[in-house]
Amino acid sequence: MLIFLIIFVFLGFYLFSFFFSLFQEFHKTRMKSLSAHGGPPSYPIIGCLMSFYKNRYRLLDWYTDLLSVSPTQTIVVERLGARRTVVTANPANVEHMLKTNFSNFPKGKPFTEILGDLLGCGIFNVDGELWCTQRKLAIHKFSTKSLREFVVKTLQEEVENRLIPLLEKAADDEKVLDLQDVLRRFAFDIVGRVSLGTDPFCLDLSRPLPPLVKAFDTASEISAMRGTAPVYAVWKTKRMMNMGAEKKLKQAIKLVHSSVLEIVQSKKMVLENDQERKLDNDLLSRLLSAGHDEEVIRDMLISFIMAGRDTTSAAMTWLFWLLSKHQSSEEMIVDEVQTLLNNGERAIDYELLKDMNFLKACLCESMRLYPPVAWDSKHALADDVLPDGTFIGKGDRVTYFPYGMGRMDSLWGKDRFEFKPERWLEQPVGLGRGGATLKSVSPYEFPVFQAGPRVCLGKEMAFIQMKYVVASVLGQFEVRPVREEQPVFVPLLTAHMAGGLKVTVKRRR
Repeated sequence: MLIFLIIFVFLGFYLFSFFFSLFQEFHKTRMKSLSAHGGPPSYPIIGCLMSFYKNRYRLLDWYTDLLSVSPTQTIVVERLGARRTVVTANPANVEHMLKTNFSNFPKGKPFTEILGDLLGCGIFNVDGELWCTQRKLAIHKFSTKSLREFVVKTLQEEVENRLIPLLEKAADDEKVLDLQDVLRRFAFDIVGRVSLGTDPFCLDLSRPLPPLVKAFDTASEISAMRGTAPVYAVWKTKRMMNMGAEKKLKQAIKLVHSSVLEIVQSKKMVLENDQERKLDNDLLSRLLSAGHDEEVIRDMLISFIMAGRDTTSAAMTWLFWLLSKHQSSEEMIVDEVQTLLNNGERAIDYELLKDMNFLKACLCESMRLYPPVAWDSKHALADDVLPDGTFIGKGDRVTYFPYGMGRMDSLWGKDRFEFKPERWLEQPVGLGRGGATLKSVSPYEFPVFQAGPRVCLGKEMAFIQMKYVVASVLGQFEVRPVREEQPVFVPLLTAHMAGGLKVTVKRRR
């Protein structure tokens, strides 16, 4: 027995030493592999859970820091209970994902799992035939003819009859406004009229916000938190047990779905009783005319509401804040607009908006620093190798990162953290007088509207809407934040400014 015990102890010690040395070698190899990409420290089983948890409240800047020191601007992130994730700020990799090998990088089931409860089978949450069908149905809304009608019939009325009077009253009463809230209300009115064929009247501050709006905010926020959870099993367990944030999410989604479905059914009834109404130009009427099921249409509309409301309002909010810190750029916008308007002899129309190049440069520069969608992910259908040599395994999550890309020295130079609209223009002088020419910038270096086959359909409409609002507001008002400190950028499904943008409004002399 003694001899057996000695042999057992010796064998146990030998096996422990053997496996410990294997673990050390494995760890050294993995760390060497990750360091080649500038990735975070990673360990067997738990991956980079400790680093991820430590940086969970600053993920954007953490990823940006790691990418900026990576030789390829690509990092590998492995977390407990999550798929291997490759994060890249390399334009060649982005082009490979979004264009060259597009078919190998769909949204994928893991993405659908996170957002499926809210978005269902909407265009932002599906691949394949259903995605193609929705894109073909929606593309009509973004034709040149539709955009001209959008400017005349919708934007002009909403801005002149609601937004400007609201700002005039705030100026006269010397009242502090939350400009972010105002712009989100404005955008919801616009998307309601264009997509749903209904007018939510959100810019009427005397009315309470529709329950749909508040539920939409709650559902978007909690759904986004799923994607940044250190351990996915936690939110999945909460969903299964209907507790905590997941219980709140379930209630919000139920309200969103029922509210939009009610609008769908109401419009369907109107169209059935009045055949001439089939000529209505809103997206909902087109979807109903195409014969889709009510729940499928509901999901489509929810995606378009999210895209149309939150992205443009976020971009404009950050631009107004940046212009308050760079008033020379604000003055150049005003100069450009006044020159194009020929001292009031012209009105803002579709053609004039297209000529506001310095204003567009300011919008692009604002979205470079504060993109409405900070990151976007795909999932590999099969093994692949990115142009920078990074191996992608089947099922891996691959994330391209507009926020980080806007802060890469290799793409934007040493002054990458500065707000410089001139970087988007060809000519350095006479910028504010409608004569500036925009540079051609690769969408794979500036993928705020995605790129390739899945490029945002509403890109041109978004620019038109933002130009119209900014030109109209700055032409008549000076907008100044009441606080001096740097606002906090919050990256949910779409980004926003924490606490809103509190401003005072003064009539421009």
